[in-house]
Amino acid sequence: MSVQIIGQEVGPRLSWAGLTAALEAGHLRPRAEIRDMVLYRGGDTLLNRAAWIDGLGQLVKVATVFPGNGAQGLPSVNGAVTLYDDKTGVLTALVDFHLVTKWKTAGDSLLSARRLARKDSRRILLVGAGAVARSMVSAYSSAFPQAAFKVWSRSRASAEAMGLPVAEDLEQAVKAADIICTCTMSREPLVQGAWLQPGQHLDLIGAYTAAMREVDDAAMARARVFVDSRATTIGHIGELIEPMKSGAISEADVIADFYDDPAGFVRRSEDEITIAKNGGGAHLDLMTADYIARMAGERPL
Repeated sequence: MSVQIIGQEVGPRLSWAGLTAALEAGHLRPRAEIRDMVLYRGGDTLLNRAAWIDGLGQLVKVATVFPGNGAQGLPSVNGAVTLYDDKTGVLTALVDFHLVTKWKTAGDSLLSARRLARKDSRRILLVGAGAVARSMVSAYSSAFPQAAFKVWSRSRASAEAMGLPVAEDLEQAVKAADIICTCTMSREPLVQGAWLQPGQHLDLIGAYTAAMREVDDAAMARARVFVDSRATTIGHIGELIEPMKSGAISEADVIADFYDDPAGFVRRSEDEITIAKNGGGAHLDLMTADYIARMAGERPL
């Protein structure tokens, strides 16, 4: 069996609706077995993620996170994705790392927003102005076609580079938004719970380690909290670790993840505040890489 190399050229064949359908279908399969290994050198990270979903296959994703790369004109996140046949374990595809990461990360939060954000949501605030924020413009626009975006960033230049209206004051921008998407590498809360308004939905993407968080305890306590996967968020990410440590929320306050009945992963009223924590995980990479490979014609539809 030959190994296929799948690159950015398959991008035009992908759709956000197709991906979110693939993520929903993937969570109807047997629960994934996942393992992570993380190595650190100062502020740099090497992350190895593996997943096995019975009936779908196996995946290993290696990611390097070097925050200082921007100063050299290089992406801060790089890596490789390998996809294996479910029945034989044979390597079937090398899938472009950035393609998988872009679609997995944005598709994860889009699926949450489709379930939790008010259907009439129009005003979307992006907190952060990197690659993830750019992907979220495309993702949200597919579900909220009349969306109007604003972006806030600690770097005015990076915010202006998005080509979107720039929010001058974060507090006022948060108060005015229907959907707030945080996609930074902050180690301290940026969004304060006191700023939140009835009916808002927050997609928290950026924090991915125990030392990182983007909203404060008050925000978590005011909202109904959902996660993509309990296994990759609770006890792993500061966004949940710190408010659980302080007593602002408990593990029981995490209402549902994508493996739970979708009927429970919903907004109950127009006024409630919802938070979805995007923790990622190799099982989501596997579902996404499988979808990409099928769209590339390398796996059966």
